[in-house]
Formats: sequence, structure tokens, C-alpha cells
Amino acid sequence: MGNKKNKMFACLVMAVFLLAVGIYVYEGAHESVLVTQTDNGKIKWVDFNVTAEAMKKACLLDVESYQSETHLDWITLLAYAAVKGGGEFGKKSEGYIDEAAAKLSAKEETKESFAQKYQYFSYYYEAYTAVLGGMVGEYEIENEQGEMEKKYGLKAFSPIAKGFEYQDYDDFGVSRSFGYKRQHLGHDMMGLIGTPNSIKNYIEIQPCYNS
Repeated sequence: MGNKKNKMFACLVMAVFLLAVGIYVYEGAHESVLVTQTDNGKIKWVDFNVTAEAMKKACLLDVESYQSETHLDWITLLAYAAVKGGGEFGKKSEGYIDEAAAKLSAKEETKESFAQKYQYFSYYYEAYTAVLGGMVGEYEIENEQGEMEKKYGLKAFSPIAKGFEYQDYDDFGVSRSFGYKRQHLGHDMMGLIGTPNSIKNYIEIQPCYNS
């Protein structure tokens, strides 16, 4: 009876071990799909799937801490949430952002220490900076007295004028063959002729097959 129990216990331990190894391998493979690098360390591909809720939370923490002793950079917060979530943003992401903010505010961690601890932090930070860099910062706006006033906050805005309808297609990264085979590195937004927009000059100087 004792030998039988020992064998059952050994089988149970082995099953738990194999399950743990399977989870580890799966998570490693899953993350490698979301972050792909070339032999020279350059980023080849990173999925940008940050949710609106996560961006809003990180942005508010950045703006609210602007003049505090520890300014919280929203891209750092998002990159931390990405590595903790395996490249995915879900229910736990906002908690990860709070966690990063607490560690940075308490001076327990820095952006540099995150980069040392987490293999893909620097890749997410660089990729998210390419997408979101410059959207939050200092800017000037005319106040009611007609004077230019310095502010800090979200500077990004819709390139299409308010009140004008348009269609957009989330086709970043899809295959394109017109002209030559490539991945589409843009987000198509199409309105009627004459629609006021802030990217008109860019559109005019770009060949259609390169859009």
C-alpha cells in the first residue's frame, strides 16, 4: 500500500512539473510572437494593442504628476503593463499601471531598472514611443484674454475637422501588392474632397502606392 501511495504521489508531482513547464513554454512562445527582434537587436514587429482605458489611465497619471517630485511618464507605465501582461492588455492592465506608478513614485524602481529586470521592456518602450511619442507634453494655447498660455497635457487631436464625416480602416500591417509587395505601415482615413484636415500636405506629396 505504501509503495502504491508513493508512486501516485510521484506521478502527481511529475504531472504538476510538466504542467508548469508547459505553461512556461507557452507564455514564452506567445510573447515572442508579440515582440520580434532581428539579429542586431532591432525591433522587427511589436503588436500595438494598448486599450483606450489603459492609455487614459497612464495619461492622467502623467499629467497629474507633471510638477511633482517624480514625474510619471505614461509610456513607461504602458511598457511596464505590457511586459507584466505578456504583451496583452486586459482587466489586469490598469492594476499593472498603478503598480508601476507606485514603484516609481516611491523611488523603488526607475525606467532603467525596469529595462534591466524585464527582457522586453525596452522593446515595448521604443515601440510605444514610436506610436505615442510627442502626444503628451508642453504646449501653448490662446486664453480668453488673447494671450498665449503654457500648459501640459494631451497634445494629440483628430486630423479630421469636427463635423466632417470620414471612413477609416484598421489595416496597419496588412499585405499590399500594388506597386510592390510590402506591409502597409499606415492607417487609412478617407473623407470627401475638400474635407479640412491637418495631414493634407502629407497626403499630397505621397505617391498613392506608398500610402
